[in-house]
Amino acid sequence: MGPRLWAVSRQPWQPTRALLLLPVALIVVITVVDMQTPYSVHLGPALVIAPALTPSIAGPRTTAAIGALALAAQILIGITHGGIGTTNHVVQIITLAVLSVLVVVYSALRERRQAQLAQVRTVAEAAQHVLMWPLPEQIGPLRIASLYLAAEDEAQIGGDLYAATRTDGAVRVLIGDVRGKGLSAIGEAALLLGAFRESAHRHIPLAELAAVLEQSVTRYAADLETPEEAGERFATALLVEIPDRDPVTRMTSCGHPPPLLLSPGHAVTVPSLHPSPPLGVHAPSEHTLDVFSFEPGDTLLLYTDGVVEARDARGRFYPLAERAMHWTDDSPEALMHHVRRDLLTHAGGRLGDDAALIALHRTAVDRRRHHHGRAADADTLRHG
Repeated sequence: MGPRLWAVSRQPWQPTRALLLLPVALIVVITVVDMQTPYSVHLGPALVIAPALTPSIAGPRTTAAIGALALAAQILIGITHGGIGTTNHVVQIITLAVLSVLVVVYSALRERRQAQLAQVRTVAEAAQHVLMWPLPEQIGPLRIASLYLAAEDEAQIGGDLYAATRTDGAVRVLIGDVRGKGLSAIGEAALLLGAFRESAHRHIPLAELAAVLEQSVTRYAADLETPEEAGERFATALLVEIPDRDPVTRMTSCGHPPPLLLSPGHAVTVPSLHPSPPLGVHAPSEHTLDVFSFEPGDTLLLYTDGVVEARDARGRFYPLAERAMHWTDDSPEALMHHVRRDLLTHAGGRLGDDAALIALHRTAVDRRRHHHGRAADADTLRHG
């Protein structure tokens, strides 16, 4: 989906060090002002603000140092106002010391929690990257860009999935959506992706490939679903096969939304599909092969229902086809950028379900090797 850009700061510690001047400045200002005010005015208790503020910008050691500095300032104020032995100053010093210790303990616990969270996040990211392999930017005659928006904040993937593989003279693509969202749906997504990667390279029609995926999902559900979950483990899937030299696309849908075909000149069409039930619903069915024209210069946009079911503040669904009309002449990368920004704006910055999209742009083919011509016999392809 384009090169990844990494921003590296040469001195990442400078902003934190600059922010540390704030609690120090507070201690200095409060101390100076308190020493200049009459004895009846007590600003010393405000010194606790400095150690209380420090954990947000530094660790427990720095917090303890700021707390000690605030305590020293409180003692100096007491000496200036007639001695630290007075009841008022003793109470203020003890209170500041106790509160500083509590803040240091909180900072230590917070730092430990952040370290644990960082470790868990690192492991989760590694596992998710292993599961959802990044799609290549170019495969066969196709330029590819993808977008994944997980519903859960700490997840990079969830119940939506996609994969692409190269076969002899064609590219096969899977996009699907298992029941559920976020991290809880990753197990079933992994199963479906594994079954596709194992079988997609075989020389079998898409309808038979869909039947293989159906068997995997059904077997998984039989082994793991509880009586309360009977019939609740299923997945929608769209299988796409794009030959290198024939300007067509073959598709088999298992309860999945149809793609959008974007042609230059702001033309968006929805190919006709004859979907079978979702995978795993235990309903015997035959999978239909649908064929439509996919010419060089066109872009095929695959998506999951989390995209078109995203709602705005007034409850309106996201109009993907309507919005895509403005970006038919864009590259796959630019198209994904526009959709991501527009979709998140529509949903108020947060999606209620996982969302995935793939843009497949067909580049020009070598006419000397394109012996089938632009027109393809759909009936022949259906049975070929």
